[in-house]
Amino acid sequence: MTSSGTPRSSSATRRSLLAGGAMAAVALAAGCKPKQGDSDAAAPDAAPEVEGPPEGSLEWAVMGPWRAGDRPRDEFRHPMETLRFFGLQPSMTVVDFWPGSGWYTEIVAPYLKAGKGTYYAALFAVGPGSDPAQGALNTAFEQRFTGDRRLYGNIEITAFGATSGPAAPAGTADLALFMRTLHAWMAAGIVEKAFADAFSALRPGGVLGIEQHRLEADEDQDPAAANGYVQEAFVRQLAAEAGFVFVESSEVNANEADTKDHPFGVETLAPQRLTAPQGQPANPAFDRGPYDAIGESDRMTLKFRKPE
Repeated sequence: MTSSGTPRSSSATRRSLLAGGAMAAVALAAGCKPKQGDSDAAAPDAAPEVEGPPEGSLEWAVMGPWRAGDRPRDEFRHPMETLRFFGLQPSMTVVDFWPGSGWYTEIVAPYLKAGKGTYYAALFAVGPGSDPAQGALNTAFEQRFTGDRRLYGNIEITAFGATSGPAAPAGTADLALFMRTLHAWMAAGIVEKAFADAFSALRPGGVLGIEQHRLEADEDQDPAAANGYVQEAFVRQLAAEAGFVFVESSEVNANEADTKDHPFGVETLAPQRLTAPQGQPANPAFDRGPYDAIGESDRMTLKFRKPE
């Protein structure tokens, strides 16, 4: 950090219904048959049914059986606590910038569908020269989430990129989400546009919720965030320049075990778990033990508001 407080820059996881199974008949011990005329021993009551969370609640969405494959990561991503911190409500209009494979979509979209809210997914803006992986992710996202409207509702597909149009109609969104995406936008030179597009989409008083891998305050900020970590002060600066007002921060996604000095940046950690530089073949000899012990990254969780 400089003496002015500006960041330094090196170059600028059910809904689960446990049905009570029928109890097996208890065999009578030898010589203990009931006397003639006695009534049979009463069968024990069935095990009580354990109710899951009410359908349509945030707990229901987080614990949904459709999330079975992703729920193990809840230990590290704390979705219920994070979304409550951002103030998510079921009737809201939410814009999720670059939802990727849809880890948060499978929570937020069913919740909004049940509450008659609206979910905008601003996918990768792809075109000639785009990374094929981004196009593949877009296709997989649309096939999964637009193919089950009973669960996910009518998801509005838009796009975000260097030359994209509005991620949602101006002034209509209650909440915009930037979930572990800032470093990618910094690398692509479009981070300022992301903040501007979110500001435009939000109604006055609307909230911008950010979760991002956190760089220590005394480290130099790489403008391209090559290792995936970003200073909190730098994020606050970007938000302020776009017109946002900082509301509060949460440590719900903090991880003191993250040393942030990994050979392949933050992607050395779960869920990517790289064993070689991005784009190179995996290295079976790489010792993943120390990095798997860390879990997922240390992350800031920030809330900003568009002024009324």
